[in-house]
Amino acid sequence: MKKTIIYFLFTAILVGCNMNPNKEERIKKLETDNEILLKKIGNLENKIESNQTNKTVTKENNMDLGAFSVSLSVKDLKVSKKFYENLGFIQLGGDLEKNYLIMKNQNSVIGLFQGMFEGNILTFNPGWDENAKEIETFVDVRKIQEELKSNGINIGTEIDKSTSGPASFMTTDPDGNVILIDQHR
Repeated sequence: MKKTIIYFLFTAILVGCNMNPNKEERIKKLETDNEILLKKIGNLENKIESNQTNKTVTKENNMDLGAFSVSLSVKDLKVSKKFYENLGFIQLGGDLEKNYLIMKNQNSVIGLFQGMFEGNILTFNPGWDENAKEIETFVDVRKIQEELKSNGINIGTEIDKSTSGPASFMTTDPDGNVILIDQHR
């Protein structure tokens, strides 16, 4: 688009030069100026494209939150267990006596919790895969906390950065959904 506009401007100026003395000098100067402008526009377009590509790659790869699950607050754990079993989920962990179960169907994981909290929670577990198995390398919950804080996200009660091992924090998305980052190791 920009190149087309420059071309038409250049053409209009050339037509005007045909009516003026020293037209050949002006034409050469305009051709040179036009080439310089086209090169500058091309360089700027390349820089913009490169910056957008680099930002996209950085944003996509800079934070590994670990295994994802949805933690559901349920009224009756036994009834909910049966319902999700009918949807193909099997019990992966938890205990009916402790009022919680972890249910799995392929890569989908849900936690069923009775009387532990209100509302549903999006949960991420750094250091675990979707089978609650430890993964070799992972981003520590404290580093995730610092990254979110640097992006202006309110963490609430923060984890002490001088500690290590199991820890968790919660935040809330703009629509009021609670997000739990819960590291078990």
